[in-house]
Parts: sequence; C-alpha cells; structure tokens
Amino acid sequence: MLLVIDAGNTNIVMALHDGSGWRGTWRISTDAQRTSDEYAVWLMTLMRHSGLEPKTVSRAVIGIVVPAALYHLRRLCREWFEVEPMIASAELDWGFEIRADAPTEVGADRLLNTLAAHHNYGGPLVVVDFGTATNFDVVDQDGNFVGGIISPGVNLSIEALHRAAARLPRIAIGRPQVVIGRSTVPAMRSGIFWGYVGMVEGLVARIRGELGVPIKVIATGGLAPLFAEGTAIFESIDPDLTLEGMRLLALRNPAPSLPKDWKRHSTGD
Repeated sequence: MLLVIDAGNTNIVMALHDGSGWRGTWRISTDAQRTSDEYAVWLMTLMRHSGLEPKTVSRAVIGIVVPAALYHLRRLCREWFEVEPMIASAELDWGFEIRADAPTEVGADRLLNTLAAHHNYGGPLVVVDFGTATNFDVVDQDGNFVGGIISPGVNLSIEALHRAAARLPRIAIGRPQVVIGRSTVPAMRSGIFWGYVGMVEGLVARIRGELGVPIKVIATGGLAPLFAEGTAIFESIDPDLTLEGMRLLALRNPAPSLPKDWKRHSTGD
C-alpha cells in the first residue's frame, strides 16, 4: 500500500493506493505546528474506520509546499509506518525536463500535476489548479514542464476584499444566477465567480496564442467543479491529479531507506 501526502498551504490530503485504486482519501487543515502523533491519531482512526491497517503501508510519498510542516510529516511516516518517505523535488526522476530558469524553485505540486496530466491526457496542455493560488502549468507535447502562471487564489481574493474594504463582508463563493448584482453580496459573488472565469478563459487564450498550437485544458483543485459550471473551456475535471502524480513518481523512483540509526518512537523535539 502506498501512502501519499499532499501538503498544501490550506489543506493536507492523505490517501492510500493499493496498486489498483485509491482506498481512502482524507483531508485536514494545514498547521505547521501539528505533531506527528496528532497526525497519527487522526489518520489511524480514519484508516481503521475504512477497514485499513497501518501495517499494510509499505511506501510513502510527500509532496509539500509548506517546508515547516515537513519535519512532522516525515516523522509520521517513520514512526507510525516504519517507512522513509520520498519527498517530491526537482532532483528526482520525473521523466520530463523542467524548463524553468530555476527548476528547484518550481513547486512540487506543479511538477506532480505535470506528470499526471501528461500521463492521463497527453500534450500539449495546461493544468489549471484552483488552490490557495490559482496555478496555470503549461506542458508541451513531450510532457516537459515549460512554465506557467501563478495568480491569487479565490479564497485569498475574497479575504483581501473583506480585509481591505471596511464595509465589504466576508462571503462564501458560489455561482451567481445573474451577472449584475443588485446588492453588495451578490455583486461581490459575481465579481469573484465571473471574474475568475474571465481570468481563466483570458489567460488560456493568451497561452494558446503564445504557443501557437491547440492545447487541452485540465482543471484540478477543490474549486474546479464549481468554476467548470461557468465555462466550457475545460476538457476534463480531475480532482485527484496531484495524488496521481505522487503515485506515478513513486513508480519511477526507488524507495528511500530509513536512516540506519532510526528507532521507532525515538525521542526528539
């Protein structure tokens, strides 16, 4: 059984794959101070509720964009599953070129999306990932990562409106029935929803123009299904794209070994 841990800025997703399919997927809010024991209590409870035993886990992969959370997530894998996790990074064998000016600065989530999207859909394509940031990851015909766009995420924009404008409330995102809002909250919802739809359509059009070739557009992230209601630009909605990228990465690279001096439940700060 493979344990994958997708540690994003807002949420951490943990999932188990048995070689033929995903057996469980669970989500917890990101907190860099949460300890490995706290993760373990939460995860073990959910696993056993799903009829899964910790001893069946033989490998682990961590994709992380919050470096401060890595220490405790690594300890979770070591202490509770007795495996050394593979950490997704530019130095691993991805099977494609990272054609960025500074490859080591490219977020692991963007590389994982590139790997999985090209494997599942071919290329060229762009992955639109609706996360804390809204990322546009451009992949060429051969599967190489060639760059992209990073823009503020939807919830960041909502929070910025609320904090910067004293009379604007914090709102929930949803698809408005009409574009023209006739009071403050409907107007804000329209601006957020249709504004992001317009941004996605406009940026994809510019990417297509710059590349000069037809491209597929794949959406992922928690809000992808919502925004897909407002546009026909997406060829596919794939909520498990990052997790699938970690599974494929594990297949391409040998499993790391536990440190020789590691002892289960060893003490430490």
